Amino acid sequence: MKIGCITISDRANAGIYEDLSGPEIKRLLRAVFGAEAQFVSAIVPDEIPQIAGKLCEFADREHCDLIVTTGGTGISARDVTPEATREILEKELPGFGEIMRMRSFAKVPTAILSRATAGTRGTSLIVNLPGKPSAVAECLGILAHALREGIAHLHGADPHTKPVSTA
Repeated sequence: MKIGCITISDRANAGIYEDLSGPEIKRLLRAVFGAEAQFVSAIVPDEIPQIAGKLCEFADREHCDLIVTTGGTGISARDVTPEATREILEKELPGFGEIMRMRSFAKVPTAILSRATAGTRGTSLIVNLPGKPSAVAECLGILAHALREGIAHLHGADPHTKPVSTA
């Protein structure tokens, strides 16, 4: 299992503040996929070409089974993660964003401002998460089962009878 983790933040990319969401993603996904999960990580600015380029690199060259982004899903002028993601997707999976917004809304009414999306590129499942560590934790908890099943389907496995093999 190879997982790409991309933090999208002008300030973290410039070293102005420490990336807290990227490490939280790794911690939580290790709990979902086990200690054998391998990670590749990057921090990129809120720029469509850099985000799309890193997504393509992780999907096409690194052959990540799962690519998770954090940040850039809001409505400010610099929030462009969903646009960059849609630019490189082969199939969009809007249910991921819908369920994150629906479940998060019960706790945080402004969750409806999130524009997070998900989809596939080749055999990679790509999911946009919010930038706040607590929101990352909440959303990954909601998505864990769908992540496992989606990856199994992308690799041609029956998720109900055999483990995901990415060899």
